Amino acid sequence: MKLDLILKVLMGLLLAGLGFVLTGIMSQPNIQVGDRAPEFSVTASSGKTITRDNFGGKLLVLNFWATWCPPCVAEMPSLNEFQRQLGGDGVVVLAVSIDKNEAAMRQFIQRFGLRFETAHDPSAAIAASYGTFRYPESYIIDAKGQVIEKLISEQDWADPKLIARVKRYL
Repeated sequence: MKLDLILKVLMGLLLAGLGFVLTGIMSQPNIQVGDRAPEFSVTASSGKTITRDNFGGKLLVLNFWATWCPPCVAEMPSLNEFQRQLGGDGVVVLAVSIDKNEAAMRQFIQRFGLRFETAHDPSAAIAASYGTFRYPESYIIDAKGQVIEKLISEQDWADPKLIARVKRYL
């Protein structure tokens, strides 16, 4: 009898804990196409403060990544090429690293010769405000702050089809 009571109490506690976890997960934002992009402010590696709205009418490609993420590493050269091709047309790439180790991030940026804006957000607060938990994940945000495309997983940013699609947003 006493064992039955203990098991029932433990099951109740487990179910309550599961409910708490599920409630927390479900209350996280999940930004989708058509949503207004959440506000953010971050200091880029270049030293300038970047917010969602300070791109002067340009298209923002907001990329969340980390040096320990193989698909993130794989897409960086094509993202660099994407910025080279479209930067003059009004596209700004901001890659926000969630690495805990800022030195590792800076070494990576230098080694790969990244030419777009990068920033460090070790707490992943900006990514969390977008509901991002899989990396890489990118958002294309128009000048009004609206998400016009959400790309989950590694992309070939140098793919002519992707470049043509982004050019249509300009």
